[in-house]
Parts: sequence; C-alpha cells; structure tokens
Amino acid sequence: MSGNGHNHDHPHPGTGRTATPHALRVRAMEKLLVEKGVLTEAEIQDRISYMDSRSPANGARLAAKAWTDEAFKERLLTDTKSAALELGVDASGPVEFIVVENTPEVHNLIVCTLCSCYPRAILGRPPDWYKSFEYRSRAVKEPRAVMREFDYEPPEGIEVRVHDSTADIRYMILPMRPEGTEGMSEEELAELVTRDSLVGVTEVGRVR
Repeated sequence: MSGNGHNHDHPHPGTGRTATPHALRVRAMEKLLVEKGVLTEAEIQDRISYMDSRSPANGARLAAKAWTDEAFKERLLTDTKSAALELGVDASGPVEFIVVENTPEVHNLIVCTLCSCYPRAILGRPPDWYKSFEYRSRAVKEPRAVMREFDYEPPEGIEVRVHDSTADIRYMILPMRPEGTEGMSEEELAELVTRDSLVGVTEVGRVR
C-alpha cells in the first residue's frame, strides 16, 4: 500500500470502457428491479445523480465552516446531519453520522473492518484503498504504520484513536486548522482540505 498515490483521485483498473463483473451484476440487478416494478429507471438515475453530487468537497466545506465558526463547529460535532443541512448537504436517513475532531492531543482515523461503510451521503464513494482488505485489517492493528504510507505520522505523544464504522454509524474527521491560515476565507480554507484528511490517514498541511 503506497501512500504517494493516495492523496488525490486517480483512475483505477476497471473504471474504463470495459464493464467489470461487479458492474455487470449491478446493472443486471437494476434491470430486474425495473422489470419487477420495484423501481423505475428514472428513480435509479435520480439515485445515481444524487450519489454523484456527493464528494469530498462537501466535507471540506463543513471543515472550513467549523474552523471559522465556533458555534457551527459545536453543532457539527453534536448533530452532524443538521449542521450539514445548514450548508445544503442532505445526510438524512437511518444511518447516524458522527464527526470527531483532531486536536493537538488526539488524532483520529476511520476504518470499516467488516466491509467498506463510509460517509457516502457526505463524501461520496470511498476510494479503493479504503475498501481493501489490507487497509481494513491494518488500520486497527498498526494505524501509525498505515499513516506513514500516506506520508504522515502524528508526532510522538499524540494519541491515535481508530473509529470502526458500521452499518448504523459512519464517521468523518474534522482536521485541525493548519497554521498560517489566519485571514483566509472559508472558500480558501476548503481548498486545503483533502479527502484523506477527512478519513484521518493524513492531516491538513501547514500553510507557509
């Protein structure tokens, strides 16, 4: 597992023109649901469009707002769904969302050891490495080693807490605001926040 390629989105095998076996199975299921009258093609397309609108940019906006508005941060940490809705991010549904804050004393990391539960309603689809057996098995046992592969290691003395997502609870990290960002706007701050920092494998870097 190499960290160098994990700090940005990039194409993965199976995302080109040739459909993967998994994609073919999904399409077959969609066709069956339409034929049985469970869903319409339009409802399926609406759901796809909804998921496509979810991206790490939503999490970045939430983090930037929390960095600049203490009252909003408190709402984000205590009632994530309501706080997200304030910014137009609809995370409603049966799944509970919890935002945990990184501090000078604690660094948080998210994993799903059983499958790939992820805050999709806010961040969209998880990256391939998050779903991999290697990450799911190692993040709990050796979180610092995993983070080193993403070119990040919390300083000695900082406690690392690993949060295991479930079908009922999804987590997102509120990274620490980096030094040197005084006077920056929310939009400028949001541009600093990466998907990986919202998962916890990295922290937002210092701005010089």
